[in-house]
Amino acid sequence: MKKKGVIFFVIAILCVAFAKINSKLSLLPDGRILNICVNAVFIVAGFYLLIKGADIFVEAASKIALKFNVPQIVIGLTIVAFGTSLPEAAVSIKGAMAGNAGISVGNVLGSNIMNILLILGVASCIAPLAIKKNTFRIEIPFVIVITALLLFLGLSGNELSRMDGIIFLILLAGFMVYLIITAKNSDNEDEGTALTEKDTMPILLLLVVLGAFFIVISADVTVDAASYIASELGMSDRLIGLTIVAFGTSLPELVTSSVAAKQGKTDIAIGNIVGSNIFNILFVIGVSATILPIVFERAFLKDSIVAIAAALILFICVCNKEKKLKRYGGVFMLLCYAGYFAYLMIA
Repeated sequence: MKKKGVIFFVIAILCVAFAKINSKLSLLPDGRILNICVNAVFIVAGFYLLIKGADIFVEAASKIALKFNVPQIVIGLTIVAFGTSLPEAAVSIKGAMAGNAGISVGNVLGSNIMNILLILGVASCIAPLAIKKNTFRIEIPFVIVITALLLFLGLSGNELSRMDGIIFLILLAGFMVYLIITAKNSDNEDEGTALTEKDTMPILLLLVVLGAFFIVISADVTVDAASYIASELGMSDRLIGLTIVAFGTSLPELVTSSVAAKQGKTDIAIGNIVGSNIFNILFVIGVSATILPIVFERAFLKDSIVAIAAALILFICVCNKEKKLKRYGGVFMLLCYAGYFAYLMIA
């Protein structure tokens, strides 16, 4: 980590630590504007530490897997995919346990909509994005199916019950089997992770623990600060989950896809986003609902339909001879997200 990165990292840790202490001791003086501004700082620090914590966790876990001779491609499709969903998981589980269902479900739906319309829209404007055959034929349609299932289960009982959570986790297990089978039949190897002499097992285990700790603590601070600002500004948990929290937890995907497009690795950008959306629903919602049933607000009907529509738009935009998401498709997707965001603000 560069010197500037270390400074930001330390500042973020101090801000998050102060936020936790303040939640217990109420150290800040009274003042609505002051508290809103300070909590906004807490959100930024929490987002930053969420992303760094996920990075630390994924890299250390990947190196541990390498020590046990697990193939690189399998690591990328399992541990890394799980790691990119950790911010969403941490925020959503915290929100569900705190009774903020609007943040829990809104975060997942908001992240999935943002991943496709905003992130892929931006990435495809940088460079046209190629799509793999399995992603086009299987994974994008699967996103549409499980999002529709989320909507159906949520509306059928006005909540996502523990049984619904278990159903999502079973589907996740099946998807993992599919990924591993696909990986074994693939000739591609990801050489992005390599072991060094410093990567001893005790150090790697410590980094895994630290990464998980940063994720949990920063998620706690982020949700509390976001909930405070939402209540003070008269915003609903649903709105803040669909916008601020969703954007913060989608930052890893935004950075990864934009860098991949810029470096010419366009074939992995769409697959990474689609895979992240699948994990967000099956893993994040599955775990959250299994821990504690989540109330499914009627307002999520529209958001779920938008999430399904976003996946359909992606599918239509890559239905061309080259099987690529081209710049005009990306611009259209960005316009769709701008319209959706304006609707959220007006509504």
